[in-house]
Amino acid sequence: MKFTKMHGTGNDYIYVNGFEEKLENPSEAAVKLSDRRFGIGSDGLILILPSDVADCRMEMFNADGSIGKMCGNGIRCVAKYVYDRGLVKKDVLRVETRSGVKTLQLRVEDGKVASVRVNMGQPELDPEKIPVLFSKDRMVDEEVYTPSGNVWRVTCVSMGNPHAVIFVDDVEGVNLPAIGPEMEKHAMFPERANIEFAQVTGPHEVQMRVWERGSGETLACGTGACACAVASVLTGKTDRDVTVHLRGGDLHVFWDPDTDDVYMEGPAAFVFDGTVEI
Repeated sequence: MKFTKMHGTGNDYIYVNGFEEKLENPSEAAVKLSDRRFGIGSDGLILILPSDVADCRMEMFNADGSIGKMCGNGIRCVAKYVYDRGLVKKDVLRVETRSGVKTLQLRVEDGKVASVRVNMGQPELDPEKIPVLFSKDRMVDEEVYTPSGNVWRVTCVSMGNPHAVIFVDDVEGVNLPAIGPEMEKHAMFPERANIEFAQVTGPHEVQMRVWERGSGETLACGTGACACAVASVLTGKTDRDVTVHLRGGDLHVFWDPDTDDVYMEGPAAFVFDGTVEI
């Protein structure tokens, strides 16, 4: 099978051109190929497929084989792939995902996509739809107790997948490998959740680390950056125009007060092409 390795701010995926390649069991392939010692190594697998309602369709699988409805870093790389490879030559692209059709604006330099601005849609704050088991109409800055005895103040947002954002004074001091799995699988998240720890450093800046559902700690998460920006506005910590600093780079997020849409902009980078037996 032919594949392409790409990343958005260090959030790396294996991309397969579904216009040409057929993959019978993508969940199984995601587990095998994502292994960083015995496989190609990635945060997951993304298929680029034909669509009846958009320019193309994205199917995402986490490193553990579970399906992801949306991936902000992944969708930017999908845009770069289809434009740079000549599958769809449009500056404004529509991509079908499991969380709806997303509109992307491509910034092209010397014939190649350098960065992409994505309309990520409106944040979902209804606990039932995120989903999170919580009795109020929104879960904003609420205490959550963990089995290990920690108490965190959590804000929950869905950007096509569930996120729990926790603000701390020192994000680099968080023992994420220990805390991440416990929070991801907390009983209040019936579909598990992505966990973001964030440190506000100014009215327009947040430093963030992320534990992704099904993949563990990653260098960046696009939907997580959007959820973090929304949570920082809801808790009164920042303005609506926020740069989120992640270990893999920066993402710019704007939550539009007029439309309620969240826009995210960041880079997309090609790493290498290859072939692999599956």
